[in-house]
Amino acid sequence: MDDPKETLRRYLHSHRETVLWKLDGLSERDQRWPATPTGTNLLGLVKHLAFTEAGYLGEVFGRPLPDPPAWMVEADGPDAEPNADMWATAEETPAEIAALYRRVAAHSEATIAALDLDARGRVPWWEEDVTLHQVLVHLLAETARHAGHADVVRESLDGGRGLADGNDNLPPVDDEWWEGYVGRLADIAERSR
Repeated sequence: MDDPKETLRRYLHSHRETVLWKLDGLSERDQRWPATPTGTNLLGLVKHLAFTEAGYLGEVFGRPLPDPPAWMVEADGPDAEPNADMWATAEETPAEIAALYRRVAAHSEATIAALDLDARGRVPWWEEDVTLHQVLVHLLAETARHAGHADVVRESLDGGRGLADGNDNLPPVDDEWWEGYVGRLADIAERSR
């Protein structure tokens, strides 16, 4: 049987990889494209997850990310722009954002390895003491949630879909089947007015 900490770490790693994979093969424009009325975009999801993970598996346990980018330091300040972690500025490249997320992930992996699941930390934005176990469950849910957002955004941009490279996690059917399926769902929805 797996060690519970290793199970949580493995699933977090898998969701991180899925989120980064959603950027593969897209133009920079598409990576930045605001695909929802609130501006959700793939590059912003990666940036947000880097910021979130750096906080939860860094600051919460007294292990802040070494040399964080200036925006990350300023994001909690009184002059911070709302939603600053949800989009990449014109000066931030996709490669830089992906590299930051990988750097944060490596720092997080070191935190996970160094601490027991019952290690205590403090989430200042919750004003609550927590354990590493609680934080890993929370961060896993947060990352999985945004991986789902990335699935939908990517499919809306270019039809790309799937759980991981080589694993679309969908029924083995052709495009014609999908068109009929979506048409049937749309028909049911229209009749449900």
